[in-house]
Amino acid sequence: MPDTKAITMSASQFEKLRKIIYERAGIHFPDAKKYVLESRLGRRLEELEIDDYDQYISFLSMGPYKDDEFQEMFNKITINETSFFRNEPQLEVFEKQALPKIIEARNSTKRLRIWSAACSSGEEAYTLAMIVHRTLGVRIMDWKVEILGTDISEKVLADAQAGRYTDYSMRTTSPLVKQRYFKQDGPYWNVDPTIKSMVNFDLHNLKDKMAAKRYGTWDVIFCRNVMIYFDDAMKAQVVNSFGDQLATDGWLFIGHSETLRGLNTPFSQVNCAQGFCYQKGPAGSGTTTTGTTAASSAVAALSALSKPGAPSTSAFRPSLKLS
Repeated sequence: MPDTKAITMSASQFEKLRKIIYERAGIHFPDAKKYVLESRLGRRLEELEIDDYDQYISFLSMGPYKDDEFQEMFNKITINETSFFRNEPQLEVFEKQALPKIIEARNSTKRLRIWSAACSSGEEAYTLAMIVHRTLGVRIMDWKVEILGTDISEKVLADAQAGRYTDYSMRTTSPLVKQRYFKQDGPYWNVDPTIKSMVNFDLHNLKDKMAAKRYGTWDVIFCRNVMIYFDDAMKAQVVNSFGDQLATDGWLFIGHSETLRGLNTPFSQVNCAQGFCYQKGPAGSGTTTTGTTAASSAVAALSALSKPGAPSTSAFRPSLKLS
């Protein structure tokens, strides 16, 4: 077995690897992050008993196992840091501002569609289901609620579908929520079956713009803490894809360390403290996000000029079966 501590990644090998990663997943590794790939993939070379990175690049690029190996590599180089009710101030904006407006606008169809993009192990998708459940209350029996969690990693999607979590995932969850929506089983917390039934999971690569269209139109999209790994070109591609998929009055929520500032997108930022949320600007404006003052004007114009878009009846795929 090779001593991976002695294996170094050359500049040309790094360039080949990051090109493969970018082309497949849109994730950009700058020069300063070469050591990250080298340290995390060194362990993978050891597992495969591969002697150098050129052999690994060939294994990743050719042969019958290249897609499986990309999944393995992706799990090595990414960190799935998440928890239930993460960044509660932003979730409060969703619950107290965005959700009531969407529910009022959809009262005639009683259909609500929410996409948790790059959902990791599912905590965010289930959190959104819990918020919708307690907001609608007894009315939920009359509503068709569709919540989809997608990710590029089959491993984390399998965890999400199981709906079984450790204390670490529960670290930002209140005792009341635990009591209402979870059942403790030894060291694990199982999501309530009612909440599980509200959420589907599917394998999806955010770089694949055409594949996203099969999901139809969404009322709300959450995509938090993944665009920090994208360059501006990839950010613009993903966000504009979200613009195509969102209803006219839909809402987009991104991570607290992310911004659309300087990107040419159809969104304007909503002026809400710690919300990090966006809505579409007036049709055809090609809005570039510049600040909360302009954003407030755009949202006001949207409110006056736009009619709520009816959710699409495009096919909604069932839960991904990973077993």
